[in-house]
Amino acid sequence: MRSGISIVFFCLGSLFFSAYHRTLSPRKRWVLVSSHTLQLLLIIIAALMVTLGPATSKETPFNFFIGAPIALIAFQAAGQAVTSRVLQYNGLTSVVLTSIYCDLFSDPGLGAGLGANPERNRRAAAPVLLLFGAVLGGVWAHSGVGLAGALWTAVALKTLVVCAWVMWAADEK
Repeated sequence: MRSGISIVFFCLGSLFFSAYHRTLSPRKRWVLVSSHTLQLLLIIIAALMVTLGPATSKETPFNFFIGAPIALIAFQAAGQAVTSRVLQYNGLTSVVLTSIYCDLFSDPGLGAGLGANPERNRRAAAPVLLLFGAVLGGVWAHSGVGLAGALWTAVALKTLVVCAWVMWAADEK
């Protein structure tokens, strides 16, 4: 059930964020800021639900306070994936690692020096950093701060991303 909710809401988020960026001129700073702000609000709502909602455990029957945060996080994750496409960093998606592996190992510049192939470097770093983030998030969620603490950490990090977009210098035309 949880996986199904995650997949459905990721697909809906992909539809929404791709239409949002396409309609409002995808690479304009205010569109990127508003997209990330919306993603931030979705994480905040999920964090509030986990923090203030009823306590749950593995024995708790599936309910709204379990499903809604999953849906919100999956929906906003699609926004991140769409942004990577909008910015033409397709190799940074962590959604389908097999695509990253295929692109990485079929790259004709695979053996080039570290400074010679930045796209290869991003592709190589993506699965390593994804694994590191997943392990760190799992440890964090199972620590004393719990899932709520992990979500509030995501809120803080997403806030930094929104601030970075606000302060990023505009491209010269």
